[in-house]
Amino acid sequence: MPLSDAAELLKYYEVYDTIGTGGFAKVKLGRHILTGEKVAIKIMEKKNLGEDLPRVKTEIETMKNMSHQHVCRLYHVIETHSRIYLVLEYCPGGELFDYIIAKAHLSEEETRVFFRQIVSAVAYVHNKGYAHRDLKPENLLIDDDHNLKLIDFGLCAKPKGGLGDELMTCCGSPAYAAPELIQGKAYFGAEADVWSMGVLLYTLLCGSLPFDDDNHMALFRKITRGKYWNPPWLSSDSILLLKQMMQVDPKRRLKVGQLLDHPWMMKGYSSPVEWHTRQPLGHIDDDCIIEMAVHMKRSKQSTMHLVSEWKYDQTTATYLLLLAKKQSGRPVRLLRYIPPQEVIFPPMHDSTSKNSLYFSEYEAHIEEVLDKQRIPLIANNTQETHKGTDIHLPAMRLDDKVYSPRGTSHTAKLERFDGTDSKENTPVTNHSGDVFALPPPRTPVISKKTRPKKGSSTPNNSKSNTGSACKEQSQGRAPDQSPHTTELEALALSPERRSRSLDTAGCQSDSVQKRKGGKVFGSLERGLDKVITMLTPSKKRAIRDGPRKIKAQYNVTLTSQTNADQVLRQILDILPEKNVNFVQKGYTVTCKTLSDMGKTTLHFELEVCLLQKPEVVGILRQRLKGNSWIYKNLVEDLLLSLSI
Repeated sequence: MPLSDAAELLKYYEVYDTIGTGGFAKVKLGRHILTGEKVAIKIMEKKNLGEDLPRVKTEIETMKNMSHQHVCRLYHVIETHSRIYLVLEYCPGGELFDYIIAKAHLSEEETRVFFRQIVSAVAYVHNKGYAHRDLKPENLLIDDDHNLKLIDFGLCAKPKGGLGDELMTCCGSPAYAAPELIQGKAYFGAEADVWSMGVLLYTLLCGSLPFDDDNHMALFRKITRGKYWNPPWLSSDSILLLKQMMQVDPKRRLKVGQLLDHPWMMKGYSSPVEWHTRQPLGHIDDDCIIEMAVHMKRSKQSTMHLVSEWKYDQTTATYLLLLAKKQSGRPVRLLRYIPPQEVIFPPMHDSTSKNSLYFSEYEAHIEEVLDKQRIPLIANNTQETHKGTDIHLPAMRLDDKVYSPRGTSHTAKLERFDGTDSKENTPVTNHSGDVFALPPPRTPVISKKTRPKKGSSTPNNSKSNTGSACKEQSQGRAPDQSPHTTELEALALSPERRSRSLDTAGCQSDSVQKRKGGKVFGSLERGLDKVITMLTPSKKRAIRDGPRKIKAQYNVTLTSQTNADQVLRQILDILPEKNVNFVQKGYTVTCKTLSDMGKTTLHFELEVCLLQKPEVVGILRQRLKGNSWIYKNLVEDLLLSLSI
């Protein structure tokens, strides 16, 4: 039986919470099972891509050719019947834009540190023959070491004749677009990138855009005039560099090569910007190859040959993630436990036939897992016990819900995915005509003694996905029903997506399907549940016990309060006054603003937390969807309205 789209991903990765949304994609935090490394998983529904499918293919092919210390690394590409998954380098620091918001504007010294990294990345990209064409703070992420990583190559161009060839496509983000581009003239990609870098530099130094207007035509007039305000704190050297980069006439603009050793860039440094990669694509590391060869039970030579094919499959991902561990000074070791797919079985069609051969094989496999003591570290928040047995099987998290490897619905029909791909999409090989779905997630088994009476409320054990713009659940579901969660839900495309790209398309949302669950069967080993309970921390503990305790972060607003409940009450009181819809869950408030047509224009979270040092209450901010500058202004207004 062919694996469903979700199961194809879960062969290699554990999938956790949504950490970002884009125009046509959702990004989730994941963990590579074999190496234990955290990754970012970009999930795209093919039927939602439409005309953007070529853009995705451009992004994939471009990132396969990129290997640079300041460019986000692509590890793995998984294409299924209805989805494309891109497994990328995880940058826990978030977007550079949010960092700017937290600091209002950066000092010249800190700006220089970041901007040298930006110039390094762009010079490398240009040297590879590409123009990025969408440079902005939202497309720069901050990694663990506080270094920048360039992302989003969907709008990049690689002219056949090199960057000396003219381009005609008007694309990118309006506020960062060069004058010649928005005027519809032929332009050179490298020159357009330098203008965008000038706008980016201004944003870092000033905390605002040089050219800004809600009306696009008014914005374009400001850009073509090239006039902007210089704040009083800017140094004369900074003003000069900005002027040299934001020249309306592209021929008078600085070249990227001139930026490498520009006097402003060299201040405090003894050498020009280093743009060459420290991670050449052709290099193969012996330590990583040996570890993989031992694990795969192959020769070193054959393993090296396998890796050098660079197929961006599980082999490529494993090698690159091992290499990342080595470069960060950690042991080059693969984890020794079975991946989730080894405990996935199809549902047992007759749950009463416990003496059947199928059940014997199932039980034997569980015994083998316990004997080897290699239990996958998978979050399991919905453990269930079948009457008469005490075994629990590990569940796999996906879309903030839980997939159980056991069959949960013996009456559910197998689902066929419709082929609604665009014409540009080539058929995916190794798939038969039918692609089947995973069983729906289990609903807790409630005994008759503890079953609530009619009219009483029942707890909802499925965690709602606050990162999605689409509606996740229908109301009034019966206790034995669960939402259809075998597919990662499609995203609504936001026309206000941060600094919105010019070529974005309309929104399509998927309806959430329901499916009845049949009877469930239990398992026979208490030990498995105990091990999983020990290895898996409860994610709901913070909600029960109080606000989370965290270290100081750039996206946390410190308060003078020590009472988290008081700060939370103030937030809940002020949101309706600002026309913000919200849903509270513990100390996290998920907020939305709507247009006159009822469409979500902004989606963000505010979490009341406790800072370890100093020991005060803080407010953690995260933008999930919507225009960056609208978000910035609204959040600043909200925080100023609080008595904190």
